[in-house]
Amino acid sequence: MSPRYEGKPTPSRGFRLRGRWFPVRKSTTRRGFGVRRPGLGVLLAGLAVGVGVVSLGVGASEVSWRELGEVLVGGGDAGTRLVVLELRLPRIVTGLLVGMAFAVSGALLQTLARNPLASPDVIGVSAGASAAAVSVLVLAGSAGGVSGLAAQVGLPVAALLGGLGATALVAVLAAEWGRGPGFGAVAAGRVVLVGVGVSAAANSLVSWLLVVGDVNSASRAAAWLAGSLNGRSWTDAAPIAIAVAVLVPVALLFGRDLSVLVLGDDVASALGVPVPRTRAVLLAVAAGLAATATAAAGPIAFVALVAPQVAQRLCRTDRPPLLTTAALGALLVVTADLVARTGLELAGVGPHELPVGVVTAACGAPYLIHLVGRRQKES
Repeated sequence: MSPRYEGKPTPSRGFRLRGRWFPVRKSTTRRGFGVRRPGLGVLLAGLAVGVGVVSLGVGASEVSWRELGEVLVGGGDAGTRLVVLELRLPRIVTGLLVGMAFAVSGALLQTLARNPLASPDVIGVSAGASAAAVSVLVLAGSAGGVSGLAAQVGLPVAALLGGLGATALVAVLAAEWGRGPGFGAVAAGRVVLVGVGVSAAANSLVSWLLVVGDVNSASRAAAWLAGSLNGRSWTDAAPIAIAVAVLVPVALLFGRDLSVLVLGDDVASALGVPVPRTRAVLLAVAAGLAATATAAAGPIAFVALVAPQVAQRLCRTDRPPLLTTAALGALLVVTADLVARTGLELAGVGPHELPVGVVTAACGAPYLIHLVGRRQKES
């Protein structure tokens, strides 16, 4: 039976559970999806779209605002339409969707684990997807003649299955089987430690595959592992669009439960939240978003780690707000892609493009060091 509690959780009070008082702030019990300042989410989404529009006209082939407007309303010459609608627009749309997927996945994992270091990059979801995708690239290259088909069909499916498999493995290894059934017994404090081990094992498999594979397959795999939006088409954007359209609303439906899970499993059970089922569903949603995003653009690092924490601090909430986090993730990826495409040329190095994962890693690594140092200081 669930523990008895006294009083109702209100913004001004809290409740007493097993002789202990749990104050509940206004942001925890507010109706909706936990976004304390919805205007900030709208602003971030507008900035993301604005950066995407700017990216349509910037690059090796400059497109003026007049030409861009003509193309977007159905006019313009054939060359400009090719550059804008077939080369740049699918890339930008994919970047926006990938950023949303990674950010929401990180927000869910950090809330479930109650740890700001929990993200698909850390707990093995991205590493599992990468190991499966690299296996397809290397094995297809060794077989000969089927690498193109594998890249279009087998690679996204393999990345999705690899990410889901890694998540299931982390859940099984982090479970305390004597304390509850199935996913409900997952120890939140052990998820990060187990995930680091699973991620290390998956990365070791990737390194071995790069060594034993032929040169062409290894080079393709290395380029994919860096995380890049180069050469993305509408075929690449369709799966991630479907995943975001289906899984993000599912996560939003559990917004109130997420706000209660922040207080702990015992409190959530006392307030009527089905903890095992909720955790299982949200863990599957987070893994699906991260694996699909990894399949679409490769393991773009640190977006899932940084975006939820920045959004939480901007909104001053008890957990990362999902909508604001999604908008911030989209803004981070599309801005990093713009810098990756044009940064070296503006610096005078040459007309070369960087993988977007290199830019996000350069920005996210210092923030990870800051988070680790902050947690050590708090402990």
